[in-house]
This record gives sequence, C-alpha cells and structure tokens, in this order.
Amino acid sequence: MTKQVRSPSVPTGQIRPAKQMPTVHPHAAGIDLGIRPQLSRIFGNDLSLIPGLNIVGVLIILSEIGPDLKGWRDGDALAAWLGLCPGSKISGGKVLSSRTPHVVNRVTVLLRLAALAIGRTDTCLGVFYRRIKARHGAPKAMTATARKLAVLPHHLLTTGQEYCEPDPKRYDGRVRKNKIIRLARQAKELGFDLVPLDQAA
Repeated sequence: MTKQVRSPSVPTGQIRPAKQMPTVHPHAAGIDLGIRPQLSRIFGNDLSLIPGLNIVGVLIILSEIGPDLKGWRDGDALAAWLGLCPGSKISGGKVLSSRTPHVVNRVTVLLRLAALAIGRTDTCLGVFYRRIKARHGAPKAMTATARKLAVLPHHLLTTGQEYCEPDPKRYDGRVRKNKIIRLARQAKELGFDLVPLDQAA
C-alpha cells in the first residue's frame, strides 16, 4: 500500500488552491521598454504608434524589409510589392482581371491580420475598414486597410513625421466632402445638378 504524504504547508482537511497564472508575462513590460527605443533608433521613428502594429509587428517589418524604405519611390510602390494593390491584366485594351496578386510575405500577412483587428477599433482606420466592408465585403476591406498600413510606414520614414491619430470629426468631414464631390460628378454626367436641400426650397 502506497503511503500518502501530505504537504506540511497545507492544513488537514484543506485543499491547496490552484496556482493562478499571470495574465501578462512578468517581463513583458521590461522587454517592451527595452526594444521600443532601439527600434525607434533603427528606423528613426516609432512605428508602433500606428494602429495595429505592436513591437512584434515592427520587428517583422525590420526583418523582412529593413529600416530603409527609400528603395520604393512611394508608399503605393511598396504596397504593390507586398501584393496589396489591384492587379492589371489587360489584353487588347480590355481589363481581364484586377485581383490582387498572390504574394508570400510575412509583412503582407501581418498587415492583413492587423487590418482585421483595426476593424474593431474606433480609430479612423477602423471607420475606414467598416465603411469599405459595408460596400464591398470583408475581404476587400481587409486588403484596402492593409494597403493603408503599408503606405503609412513609408510616409513616416521618408518624411520624418511621427504618427498622430487624425481627428475623427475632421476625418468624417473629409469623407462627406469626397462623397459630395463624387455625387456631383455623377449627377453632371447624367445631366443633373446636385443642389443642397436648404437651397432647393
């Protein structure tokens, strides 16, 4: 018969409580504080301020692309290299396909996943994701938002500006202005004039 030995630290009749695991790694804050300044020094800018990008995401960009993005003429060229821009298969002046090309790149996967997470936030990029999703569906919204996330680092690193979250009210006003311009152009093509309600009365 095997003799059971009770731990002396636990009184008789009581059950040892289960050890609770910490929800956050105890050294996570120290690692963040140690790596973030180094990444800012390497890139010359803190890319982790961009919504959807954390320290791990910035490390992936560094390992796959490097700290210098001046090899691409602009952010659109970088987004096209990452496969986040529509393709252009044209034959005889006719567009055969505009699907985004299939590109195997860890940065592309990172930006797509980041776009999906941003869609649940109240940031301007989150508003953009939900607006495109309502019009064209989730896959195209994810690609369009990921493209914006690809353009942002190129712009910040080539201009030296730090990321600053836009004012939501100004962003909504700009979206509304673009809608009015688009509607006025469509009305003109159909032979109509777009008149505000307060002026039409």
